[in-house]
Amino acid sequence: MKKYSAMLALVLLISLLAGTGSAMAADQGEERVRASLGMLLPHLKIDSVAPTPIKGLYEVTFGSHIIYVTEDGKYLVQGEITDLETREAITEKRQQELKKAVLAGLDEKDMIIYGDKDLPYTVTVFTDIDCGYCRRLHSQVDEYNREGIRIRYLSYPRAGPDSSSGKAAMAVWCADDRKAALTLAKKGGKVPYRECDNPVRAQYRLGEDFGVRGTPALVMEDGEMLPGYAPPKRLRAWLDERKAKKSGN
Repeated sequence: MKKYSAMLALVLLISLLAGTGSAMAADQGEERVRASLGMLLPHLKIDSVAPTPIKGLYEVTFGSHIIYVTEDGKYLVQGEITDLETREAITEKRQQELKKAVLAGLDEKDMIIYGDKDLPYTVTVFTDIDCGYCRRLHSQVDEYNREGIRIRYLSYPRAGPDSSSGKAAMAVWCADDRKAALTLAKKGGKVPYRECDNPVRAQYRLGEDFGVRGTPALVMEDGEMLPGYAPPKRLRAWLDERKAKKSGN
């Protein structure tokens, strides 16, 4: 009995040491990756470095972006990782998690919001004042609310913050009544330009970071993006469907 107890203790000790060795190796790999990127890309602000399911390959995140770097810090890889056995889109899922975290950290005081907090769904929309489908979406904002969808607007002037659309977005933000000013601008009306502290440039950069390529760009609460316009009833049906899938119903 003592013999078996001694053997079991030895096995447990070896397992513990192996685990410790793996953790130490991972830490050393992370340090090498950080050191290499710090030397070669000194202006890159790294948020996290972590091992991937692929041995010797590390995930590096900054904002909602992901790159991969080999353990020795020598090679950088851009692309997506997919688990062929489970069909899991590893990179896409991770990017969604990063976007969700960024969304959670945003201050709603920097948004123009339509709908009460107690509505079942909240959708964050990157919008452009002059975009045709953005205007169509805004013309139906009351319908989205009736469908249980709260709309939170972030500015994304497609031609850049210094464009006429960017200036219009700033004028809207600096107006006394932002909601009324936004509705007027979306109808093609002119909102008197006034300078004030505004989040337009920061939100444009956020849209760039999120990979927005066109407007409207709809971002769900879990970070999933839906590019383009979706009618109120269709969007509600889609939200209900994905909610049911997640709950396993």
